[in-house]
Amino acid sequence: MLATRFRKPIPIILGILVATLANHFLAALLGAQAAAFLCASWFTYLIAASFIVMGFWTLIPDKLDDDEAPSASRFGAFTATLIAFFLVEMGDKTQLATIALGARFQDVIPVTAGTTLGMLIANVPAVLLGHELIKRIPLNIVRMIAAGVFILIGCWMLADTAGLFSQ
Repeated sequence: MLATRFRKPIPIILGILVATLANHFLAALLGAQAAAFLCASWFTYLIAASFIVMGFWTLIPDKLDDDEAPSASRFGAFTATLIAFFLVEMGDKTQLATIALGARFQDVIPVTAGTTLGMLIANVPAVLLGHELIKRIPLNIVRMIAAGVFILIGCWMLADTAGLFSQ
């Protein structure tokens, strides 16, 4: 939406990068801190279950209303993207997944780097190619693959916590 509104891909990509770094750093830090306080095996089961829930939630398309994005007349492309992307990501699937990854690995910098790279891989082609990309790659397939990965990670964590891999 921002790419079609501003038609300036570099400031939009930089806005996504800065917003995601800030958002995911805070999320990974929250997850790592929670894991440091809650080291019981039930917490690991909870994290595993959250990945499975996240997988099923990924199958539900995101909705972004035009009202949620800052007006193009008030902000430049970078600032509008930074604000919109940071706010829209609050409490979103990727932020919750980052909290879970932060709790799982308890290493804020690699989790932040990995989730930010994932967001850039998902969003930069959309910014650069816009509607042409959406015409060629069915979002349902992308959504199903992402959901499958989350569910597999959750199941692997459940099995690992239950000791199925240590026998």
